[in-house]
Amino acid sequence: MPVPRTREELERAANEAETWLDSLDPATTPAEDPADLRRIGLALRELADKQRDLEEAVAAARANGRNWGEIGLVLGISRQSTRERYGQATVTQVTAPRD
Repeated sequence: MPVPRTREELERAANEAETWLDSLDPATTPAEDPADLRRIGLALRELADKQRDLEEAVAAARANGRNWGEIGLVLGISRQSTRERYGQATVTQVTAPRD
């Protein structure tokens, strides 16, 4: 089941974590290896990228005439949940191409 956070929230959290980790001063911070925390931040960024990929795939399916029920079947969620979760993303994908 997908994480119930938007791509924007995931990207914001990843950026905040990266900023915090970069701000740690070895002179004042105990000498602990933050690699485990950086790994979480990297995974969060990858999750945001995968969410973007999924949104683009849903938008492409809609552009190819697929209905919300078909897309929901693949996602394992209801037609209504699919439309609620990806309906706005589909509109955004059509009007704002990916960087």
